Amino acid sequence: MNVKSIAGQLGERRARVALSSHSASPLAGHWRMSDFAALTKPRVMMLAVFTALVGLSSAPVRLDPLSALAAVLAIAAGAAAAGALNMWYDADIDAVMTRTAMRPIPRGKISRFEALVFGLVLGGLAVAVLALATNLTAAALLACTILFYIAVYTAWLKRATRQNIVIGGAAGALPPVIGWAAATGDVGLEPIALFLMIFLWTPPHFWALALNRTDDYARAGVPMLPVVAGRAATTRQILIYSGLLALASALPWILGFAGTVYGAVAAICGAVFLLLAGQLNRSIRADRRAAHRLFVFSIVYLFVLFAALLVDHRSGSSSPVRSSDGGRGVSVHAEFKSGAVRSTCFTVNFSEV
Repeated sequence: MNVKSIAGQLGERRARVALSSHSASPLAGHWRMSDFAALTKPRVMMLAVFTALVGLSSAPVRLDPLSALAAVLAIAAGAAAAGALNMWYDADIDAVMTRTAMRPIPRGKISRFEALVFGLVLGGLAVAVLALATNLTAAALLACTILFYIAVYTAWLKRATRQNIVIGGAAGALPPVIGWAAATGDVGLEPIALFLMIFLWTPPHFWALALNRTDDYARAGVPMLPVVAGRAATTRQILIYSGLLALASALPWILGFAGTVYGAVAAICGAVFLLLAGQLNRSIRADRRAAHRLFVFSIVYLFVLFAALLVDHRSGSSSPVRSSDGGRGVSVHAEFKSGAVRSTCFTVNFSEV
């Protein structure tokens, strides 16, 4: 073999290596992007955005389309930032739980420092965009939601008390309030009712999940109610909260914020929720299906309820609508109707926050 043939073979080998590295680079970039996307907890984020959109659409003041789009994107980014910061802080327990072991940080795809920087930057941008696109009230609520979820729930309550998900659920219940505030600059009675619905929905939803993940939470040292109080106590608490949830879900109709379409949907879904909670309370320890059925239905329940509220408002059975100057600090006292029921939504102005 002469020198020319050796040089030729080396050249071909280098070309193949260069080609393979170029072809692998986009694939690596794709996986990198998907790992950062996983940090944002996309399913949780979508639920937060949907409930915020209902709050925004239910408000008696309409933002212009560009401001409304910016508000929705900012709330989505805020929810994504909260998810990323949660994974940053919980990386140690995520690594020992079967349910979370495949998240990007435990798998070594993303470092904790990268997740921290990503969450902080995304959260800061989300609050700034919401403030510029709408008003300071909505931006302050978004900032407080992120801080509460990370500092109060994730860093403190989650590992300290059996009531972690009860108190911490306040963070997940705030998106419709933020959506309403983005349009009006205020916090009114309707978004408080929506907040209460999600707040009371959170414990039975997560406890139903935790009942079938008791060993996982115990191994991670997370004092979820089924771990520290047992199955019987947990199913009783689920039944109690389900009853309170059924009552709270009727508030928009009772107070005149929604019409008969929503009222009927809330009554039917509430009855099914109570039925499943009752079945779970009567089920034996070995029956995992009852808890799983309630967990799955709870997801459908919240989506259907808020979708019905959105349809009800779109159909014109709710409040009259006013346009706003970008929603900046506008105080609106709107009158809502539902059949013979009329009530006034008294608002509290936080535009100075």
